[in-house]
Amino acid sequence: MLSSSRLAVIASFLSSLVLVAAQNCTLQFDGRVNADLVAADFDVPNDVFSEQFVIGQGLTFSLALRLLPAGAGSLFDVDGGFEPVEVLISDDSIFQDQVAFRRAELLPASNDGADASTQGVKTLHFSVRKDDVRPLNLSHEYQLVFLETADFSANQFVLKTGTILGQNTADPDTLQLFGNTNDGQLLFSTKFLPGTFHNFALTLDFVQLTTQVFFSTGEDALVSVTDVLQNDVSGQGQFHFGTLKKPVNGVGDITKDGDQPANINEGVIFGGIFQEDSADGCISLAP
Repeated sequence: MLSSSRLAVIASFLSSLVLVAAQNCTLQFDGRVNADLVAADFDVPNDVFSEQFVIGQGLTFSLALRLLPAGAGSLFDVDGGFEPVEVLISDDSIFQDQVAFRRAELLPASNDGADASTQGVKTLHFSVRKDDVRPLNLSHEYQLVFLETADFSANQFVLKTGTILGQNTADPDTLQLFGNTNDGQLLFSTKFLPGTFHNFALTLDFVQLTTQVFFSTGEDALVSVTDVLQNDVSGQGQFHFGTLKKPVNGVGDITKDGDQPANINEGVIFGGIFQEDSADGCISLAP
């Protein structure tokens, strides 16, 4: 366990470096969508996202994705001409035998669960935005972004919204970033505003097992909103970006037991997905 003095030293070191860092760090993967791509491009092998996971049986990503105009991009999309992508769920969004979930998620194509994206020190970037036309049902819990261990036993972090199962959620219309699900530590929370991209960067130290959170809205540069926090990010695994809707009234295994309404038409918009190597302290705060 890192001492408080050691954590303070790390936080000071990172802060002294990120203030001068623009978007010039070495990339581990790039999940930003070029404006010349269409949804059908993600039905076949490509360099951006896996064409196999996570999607309902019998569905394709061309049915579960909606690409938005590049001009509507998030903080790290606009200058590069990248377009946001919306991940949609419906009544048919049932993955494998998880009949109580409705889910569709994008996994970076190079992230196979044992690759370098979960080694060393990396900073994960992503932006999320509501779709006011396809709103979420906030009586349910949603997982929007998470890292799942290679053995599927835990999430090392997870961004949630809605009514969190097992908790007294004061405001379901909030983005809540939790650490390792074995501990349930709340790292950061913020109101989920309409018509706005919420920009996150998570510096994940897979050696010292820590996490630091950076955040902004709209086109504002990222700023640190936490110190370097102890959080168990061991176990490697894969990053998920999408809409995972949990049931209500479930008993036991919530992947298979619980209620979902009919006629689901919901989605979450993502942009600026990429990961950079921060072993030397490089963290992009703005394009």
